[in-house]
Amino acid sequence: WDETHFGKMGSYYINRTFFFDVHPPLGKMLIGLAGYLSGYDGTFPFQKPGDRYEQHNYVGMRGVRLCRLLPSWLAVLCLLVQLLELSKSLPAALLTAFILIFDTGCITLSQYILLDPILMFFLMGAVLSMVKCNSCADRPFSASWWFWLSLTGVSLAGAMGVKFVGLFVVLLVGLNTIYDLWDLLGNLSLSLVMFGKHLLARVLCLIVLPLALYTAMFAVHFAVLNRSGPGDGFFSSAFQSQLIGNNLHNVSIPE
Repeated sequence: WDETHFGKMGSYYINRTFFFDVHPPLGKMLIGLAGYLSGYDGTFPFQKPGDRYEQHNYVGMRGVRLCRLLPSWLAVLCLLVQLLELSKSLPAALLTAFILIFDTGCITLSQYILLDPILMFFLMGAVLSMVKCNSCADRPFSASWWFWLSLTGVSLAGAMGVKFVGLFVVLLVGLNTIYDLWDLLGNLSLSLVMFGKHLLARVLCLIVLPLALYTAMFAVHFAVLNRSGPGDGFFSSAFQSQLIGNNLHNVSIPE
């Protein structure tokens, strides 16, 4: 059923038809983009689960382009987290990666048009970026430190932009940041000015940057979906007047 739902959402993006859904837009936009780049024209109705795709080119949304491309990196990211930062043991890292590769749930999720594989990619990316940033603690404000801190913020925005359960990795990174700042505050050799710089850097990269990216996703979402669709009724008349094909299109709506 979920593939029918999210496949239809991808078609809406290709047809630029406005809709309303409970999830943030990033994952569905990526699914629509993958379908568009692979030649899918957005004409399959996605009426009920089990309908045959026939001549419709669904490979981009369901296959190697996205829903299998991103999960294929999960084992690599997990290997890097374990090997480089956590256990620092090659056998333990390889075992963890192989367990993930042969996990039935992960394999099943990767076969269909779903948001979960995309979400897991951003979750693992956030964890890897966080532990890599922690490893640069002895050289703060270096290029690598800024890179991993910024990439953590980008990954957080990606996780939140796919599903709201991405907030759990935001909580994980937030707790790690609080612990890190508390440790810095207790360092008597560190001046308050330098501590303020640390605090400002984390505010910029882990709060401002993710929120800016998250807002930009919705800006793209509303810019692409400019045609009337099944989600019109959830919004105001003034908003509906901006949608091509709506009965109120270009009608003057009083404030």
